[in-house]
Amino acid sequence: MDDFLIEFFPKVYHHKQQHLRETDYCKYDDQILTLFTSSLYFAALLSTFGASIVTRNKGRRASILCGAVAFFSGALFNAFAKNIAMLLIGRCLLGVGIGFGNQAVPLYLSEMAPAKVRGAVNQLFQLTTCLGILVATLVNYAIKDIHPWGWRLSLGLAVVPATIMFVGGLFLPETPNSLVEMGRVDEERKILERVRGTTNVDAEFDDLIDASRAAQAIKNPFRNLLSKKNRPALILGGLGIPAFQQLTGMNSILFYAPVIFQSVGFGSNASLISSTITMSALVLATLISMGLVDKFGRRAFFLEAGAETIICLIIVAVTLALKFGKGEEMSKGLGIFLVIVISLFVLAFGRSWGPLGWLVPSELFPLETRSAGQSLVPIEEVYLLFQEHWFWKRYCAPEEGDIKKTGHDV
Repeated sequence: MDDFLIEFFPKVYHHKQQHLRETDYCKYDDQILTLFTSSLYFAALLSTFGASIVTRNKGRRASILCGAVAFFSGALFNAFAKNIAMLLIGRCLLGVGIGFGNQAVPLYLSEMAPAKVRGAVNQLFQLTTCLGILVATLVNYAIKDIHPWGWRLSLGLAVVPATIMFVGGLFLPETPNSLVEMGRVDEERKILERVRGTTNVDAEFDDLIDASRAAQAIKNPFRNLLSKKNRPALILGGLGIPAFQQLTGMNSILFYAPVIFQSVGFGSNASLISSTITMSALVLATLISMGLVDKFGRRAFFLEAGAETIICLIIVAVTLALKFGKGEEMSKGLGIFLVIVISLFVLAFGRSWGPLGWLVPSELFPLETRSAGQSLVPIEEVYLLFQEHWFWKRYCAPEEGDIKKTGHDV
């Protein structure tokens, strides 16, 4: 929002006004502004390892509560920020909240859900994430004309979901797996009977006890991840699936979608409209996946929807290579065609690599290394940081002869 830029990044605001025809991304090419964005990913990446220790020793519920407190604090810091330092502190606290949430919530859902509906229940994490982004977009649209403090409301309203998360966490029962890890076996039996709705839980209870004994024998779960028996789960669930979830191209599509939508004729609202369309498609796709993933299985969705994403990306790449970036305006028909293809890509991603990128790793790791293994899953933060740095260097750095003229630092 312009009021936000005027208060904290006046140079960016003036550059934005002077270069109206410049691509939207390059208008915000500023190191401190980029740090404001990236600090969240750094904090999320680092905090997930601390969250693993809390999740293992204090339980999944404790990590969820810690994440809620961090979210709430970060939102307050940003809403009442008087300087860039407060903005960065708030952003880092939000990152800590993400680190704890990403680490604990998929585990909690996976461990509490009955096996026959575990896929659908675990995908609530992806569904509510997409819904949250969609709601945030609509909130931003509703308050964009509130001057000069609309941005404070935008950032500060994050306290609402943070409060719901904390209050809800207070009433959550701890997972049976976590109680077994902490040696509270009697409580574990009661919770297991409660969440399964039956006293006939002997087989599952015995399995958890056996897993607990194996877990207690592990003093260093991170080191144990490298053992021969855990190596397949580490390679596939801790590194492979999270990495390829990002390398599907979803973030690149989200990065470029506003430019494509703007070329179709959406004008200054292109970013809002593209975000609304893509997040709505993700929500719809996640609902489809929730209804069918336990029936058809994880592998079927990976293969079927993965093939669709390949086809859609090839179409987008070829179209942009032939028709985009040559100083010519894209025809409206071609632009609408790209919007449709992008929506189909998002639908495919949203019912496969999106939610399954969280579901499958949470199911692969044994109890003794589950919290440590899950802490490796948020590799998304690393990818986003590299992608952001590459984009600025590739597209926004001025030519050497233009440095004095523009005053930009390459």
